[in-house]
Amino acid sequence: MDAELRRKQAFGKPITISAEVWVGGGAIICTGLKIGARSVIGADSVVTSDIPEGVFAAGNPCRVVRAIAE
Repeated sequence: MDAELRRKQAFGKPITISAEVWVGGGAIICTGLKIGARSVIGADSVVTSDIPEGVFAAGNPCRVVRAIAE
């Protein structure tokens, strides 16, 4: 909560969004996560863990709903 400390240190980690991913409007993706190729993230979802390839995931917290047919 120290403003001076926040200005001196970075706490973020990269987010990896693979090819052909669609992220719905208003979704929040926490730092350090990976979203697999061809996945869809539902609108307003809060992604708190890695998402595998080829799935539809949604919710708060975001969970895999179903696989996407190829």
